[in-house]
Amino acid sequence: MNSEFKPLKIRNFEVEHPIIQGGMGVGVSWDNLAGAVARAGCMGTVSSVGTGYWKTEAVRTINGRPLKPVNFHHSENFKAILRSAMEKAAGHGAIGVNILCAVTDYERQVRDAVESGVKYIISGAGLPLRLPEYVGDADVALIPIVSSPRVVDLICKRWKRHGRLPDAIVLEGPKSGGHQGYTYEQCMDPEYQLEVMTPKVLASCKAWGNIPLIVAGGVWDKHDIKFYLDQGVAGVQMATRFIGTYECDASDTFKRVILKSRKQDIKLIKSPVGYPARGVITTPLMSRVLGGIRPKITCISNCVDPCNHGQESNKVGYCIADALGDARNGSIDTGLFFTGSNGYRVTKLQHVSELIEKLVGLRVDDDTWIEDPNVPDELTLQAASAAG
Repeated sequence: MNSEFKPLKIRNFEVEHPIIQGGMGVGVSWDNLAGAVARAGCMGTVSSVGTGYWKTEAVRTINGRPLKPVNFHHSENFKAILRSAMEKAAGHGAIGVNILCAVTDYERQVRDAVESGVKYIISGAGLPLRLPEYVGDADVALIPIVSSPRVVDLICKRWKRHGRLPDAIVLEGPKSGGHQGYTYEQCMDPEYQLEVMTPKVLASCKAWGNIPLIVAGGVWDKHDIKFYLDQGVAGVQMATRFIGTYECDASDTFKRVILKSRKQDIKLIKSPVGYPARGVITTPLMSRVLGGIRPKITCISNCVDPCNHGQESNKVGYCIADALGDARNGSIDTGLFFTGSNGYRVTKLQHVSELIEKLVGLRVDDDTWIEDPNVPDELTLQAASAAG
């Protein structure tokens, strides 16, 4: 039986399946997940956020927190993660990165990615207007994340001055996990939902020379993929569903939180970055924040420019660098657990190869959602992974 979908071609490379695994940080999509996704014939995306948490031997820390951007966004760790992901891909698919425009040291991260030989750079959480300048003449596919046709036009006009247009564009709808490209009100507005915005942004992509459009935010299964491909998009980006894989780099605690979550547990929250963000709100950290318990926060990492050295963190009640880092390290008490609106539908773990086969029609997808799934408190993830 063959895949139901055509390969995805972007710039100078082609992958077997039209699926991009979305970047998830801190430490949710690093070398293990991205490498496994690429090996399965898709695009595996490494998140550049918080690489100082990957291995801490050469990272300067204070109380376990990476000190300043040079350590939080650790260059050598980032390059090592990318090398490892490429090794795990074993020549299949494509390895790329997701770099947030809002991070401090954005230009350095872009240059590190290019130097490491990535096939593509996806960039959002702001407008990546200077991305072509930082990449120069390197043969790397540049893929901005947009929220509307207006943003497509703005980016294309700016990039064209430097002799480039996007090699593909990701339209991310308001059901995605983590930070949104919309206001809270827009996230709730039917006019801003992915299925409504897709034909509008697709028209803009065609007007600029048939730029391939990738859609993201709430895409869950084979039927969703087919729905959007039938509209003329080139592929889909999926992130949340990959949390439910053995190869996902997230801690066992992170996976357990998502596996145990219910639909009503996943909501939009305020973020120090200035955008609404979606995650699980029933954790101890979020319960304290939503209950008005907001201790003074001292900025250690200076991870994102919009936070202004911790000023915004103190307004919302948590430091995003610390909270995401703690989730990566497995702290249920102080961790922040981002997920898309479909996170409650992740009810079991499976291997990336099995998931991809289901998504492209090579295997029956039997991952039906069960109300209040009985998830064990202790998941023997490593043992199950080794057995698989």
